[in-house]
Amino acid sequence: MLERFFENPLDHGRALQQQIQERIVQAILDGALSPYEPLPATRSFANTLKVSRNTVTLVYERLAEDGYLTPVNRRGYFVNERYVREQLNVRVDDRSAAMFPHAAKPVDFEKRFRISPSRQSNIVKPAWRDYPYPFVYGQVSPDQTSVSRWRDCVRQAGSARNAQAWMGDLIDADDPMLIDQIIRRMLPKRGFRAREDEILITVGAQNAVYLIANLMCGPGTRVGVEEPGYVDARNIFLAHGAEIVPQSVDSNGLKIQEGLNGCALVYVTPGHQAPTNVTLTMQRRLALLEAAEREDFLIVEDDYEHELNYVGPQHPALKSFDRAGRVMHIGSLSKPVFPGLRLGFVIAPPPVIRELRALRRLEYRHPSALDQRSMAIFLADGHFDAHIRRQRDTLSAKWKTILREIERQLQGCGVTMTTGGSALWLRLPEGVDAGVLQKAAMARGVLIESGTVHFVTPPAGRGFIRLGFAAIANEKIAPGIKLLAEVLASVPRRAA
Repeated sequence: MLERFFENPLDHGRALQQQIQERIVQAILDGALSPYEPLPATRSFANTLKVSRNTVTLVYERLAEDGYLTPVNRRGYFVNERYVREQLNVRVDDRSAAMFPHAAKPVDFEKRFRISPSRQSNIVKPAWRDYPYPFVYGQVSPDQTSVSRWRDCVRQAGSARNAQAWMGDLIDADDPMLIDQIIRRMLPKRGFRAREDEILITVGAQNAVYLIANLMCGPGTRVGVEEPGYVDARNIFLAHGAEIVPQSVDSNGLKIQEGLNGCALVYVTPGHQAPTNVTLTMQRRLALLEAAEREDFLIVEDDYEHELNYVGPQHPALKSFDRAGRVMHIGSLSKPVFPGLRLGFVIAPPPVIRELRALRRLEYRHPSALDQRSMAIFLADGHFDAHIRRQRDTLSAKWKTILREIERQLQGCGVTMTTGGSALWLRLPEGVDAGVLQKAAMARGVLIESGTVHFVTPPAGRGFIRLGFAAIANEKIAPGIKLLAEVLASVPRRAA
């Protein structure tokens, strides 16, 4: 019976031991192997699979260590009969049908939901790797050097020397090595310092926004957000019952207007405004802090892309000018490196961190301690800084290329000038609908993002698109923009 689990050939691009073990385990779980007959002898099985005998021997030994197999002297390896019995005892049967002969009444879940997040307007990202020209934001092309370095750091973190840092439940604590690295290596580059009791590690920057909203927002809480702005943050505040107060954005960032009056919280992305990528000017930063003290509101600074500046020096964070402790600073550890890793942090006064920590404990206790230690080693060994230098060089070249090609081939579009980041914000020619253009471009293999979703009032965004350039190869930018220009010329215009 084991042979049918090996009808498909092994993939020699993956570890052979792992593949063989996976298939034998699957055969055991499916009940395909009798506990009274030995598994094939290592030599004959190795010949059948065309692998070395040592490979099969190591797999059998490991399965025996894990309790799946039992070695019997001079007879070979047998499926652990006790394990098989345990599996049989937990299998689902049809007894419930005999006990409850009548059909169950269906549950109306809709009436039980307090909110319906699935109905919110969200950014939809298709399988972007399937598109030849992915001008998609929030994804990166792989940096093989950093992948290799990260793999080394994970191995170090998993060693006996570091195992005590992640084997146990941290309850509500964070890895002290990671906290130390953030304090010494990251925050000084953002222009400020913090103590250990002012830092909390989160599952990405967005999770930090959610924790703050959960702590500070309820029905009727007025939250100022940028317009256009980061849609996921807006939806998080809405999910907690907050009243959204849109705040206009121009080429200098958030406008400091009377609309901030009455807000309890103001969410801003001053380093690279989402989605326009403009940088909040120094004059407006100081004006925002003055307004916060005068009108008694708190500021959530989402500095998700702090490191990616290509013109002039790095901008200090808004937090660096905060005298009164009104700014809660959010940063991402994973977005500049591996977005799927999901590690971030929030810097805030000790009373806020204390409550956020207690709230985080209720939700998920703490982010993976193994990932925290791996990131701490990645920072300590200088790999993070080296990655940022390589990424900045790569993205700077792409930024110059895409600006040049937009000017050359999309002359009817108005691009919002930036000093960095990984995307550009474009105003489309009069009458062009971003949603229509997006669908037509996708049909030609060009993936772009409609600006509509970033506005509280969606029709206001019909004339804008966002072009991310971190995931696309530099040499593909020019032909991708050329295709987009052809699509743009072919789509119908709305009547004035």
